[in-house]
Amino acid sequence: MTISRIAASLLAPALLAWGAPALATEGERIEVTGEIIDTWCYFSGVMGGPDAVVGTAHHTCALWCSAGGIPVGLLAEDGTVYMVLKIKEDDASAGGDTQLRLASHTVTADGMLYQRDGLNYLVVEDVVSDLDITNFNAEDYGTVPPFAIPKEER
Repeated sequence: MTISRIAASLLAPALLAWGAPALATEGERIEVTGEIIDTWCYFSGVMGGPDAVVGTAHHTCALWCSAGGIPVGLLAEDGTVYMVLKIKEDDASAGGDTQLRLASHTVTADGMLYQRDGLNYLVVEDVVSDLDITNFNAEDYGTVPPFAIPKEER
């Protein structure tokens, strides 16, 4: 056996093992209903708790974040968050026009789910239904959410 064949036989298992994690992320076709959200405000807590960053109370901020390139997500009815990588034919980043048109809308999306490192990624192939903004919560928070008012003034 030549040295190159010995090296190849020793390296092959290592190379296969190294490449295996990339193969473990096969997609699964799903259909999910939820609200298109601004992931920065939702995960960072900068604007308050999860209830403060959905629906009409957060719509304008969601538009600005999406336009600025912050990835959008889909907050499913069961509380699962899917990072949206692409919606339909829109090859732009999360700040594309399609995402701006859907900010804060409740949609049913059909697409491919990919999971990696505890995160859910969704490539939306079709928006099956767009119910527009269904979460009207400005009355709950008013024009200035309570978390934005200093504790001394509440």
